[in-house]
Amino acid sequence: MIKIAVTGAAGRMGRTLIQAIQETPGLVLAAAVEQPGFSGLGADAGELAGVGRLEVPVVADLAAVAASFDVLIDFTVAAATVPNLEVCARYGKAMIIGTTGHDEQQLAAIARLSATTGVVAAPNYSVGVNATFKLLEVAAGIFGDDVDIEIIEAHHRHKVDAPSGTALRMGEVVAERLGRKLKDVAVFGREGTGAERDRQTIGFSTVRGGDIVGEHTVIFAGAGERLEITHRAHSRMNFAEGALRASRWLADKPHGLYDMQDVLGLRALKAD
Repeated sequence: MIKIAVTGAAGRMGRTLIQAIQETPGLVLAAAVEQPGFSGLGADAGELAGVGRLEVPVVADLAAVAASFDVLIDFTVAAATVPNLEVCARYGKAMIIGTTGHDEQQLAAIARLSATTGVVAAPNYSVGVNATFKLLEVAAGIFGDDVDIEIIEAHHRHKVDAPSGTALRMGEVVAERLGRKLKDVAVFGREGTGAERDRQTIGFSTVRGGDIVGEHTVIFAGAGERLEITHRAHSRMNFAEGALRASRWLADKPHGLYDMQDVLGLRALKAD
């Protein structure tokens, strides 16, 4: 039995994770964490998630419950990732990082701390999205420099980072396959008049509104035709199920930093 802790337990993703844990054999919710000052501290995490009483109170101190879990799943905010990972590293606990929007300093800290514990960090835990990454790699290799590439993504109004981590990873996958560095070719929005589009660039467009769970489309636009590769998420449950799959996969792995391409065995598949 793998014992799971969930941060942001009362949020949309936290509640979905708790529901998924209850439906997954071999996993059990062992700890639930929320930010200090949360009005529901002390409440039962199962009741908050709508799955019935689990006898797991919501607490504010991750270190205080470190002895009770094996793997922490964190889909909260970028600022919380490194402090939570520091706790996991100190107590020998693995961590699944689903948060995006980390800066270079935070990414460096994640890489450093993963030397002392197992970490899966991915911009998206959907199996479909990770299959899409591989499809994009194949398509980019086929089209080469003969098309214009644009990425359009849409999420709910509460998402604070833009473009999404998934959209940026899609851009990185395409750029790497074409021998480019995304930071050198990314264009984040366009306005006004000027020179025509540079074919070497990769454009990003962002939509935020309503309760859109997540939509990503990559357009390969050539002369006379275009290919669009789209993934649409209809529920957060697929992200939760992917995170739980990563938790099971990580259980017997050595210390290190992994992603969902490792979990799904997609890294070994050749795009040529």
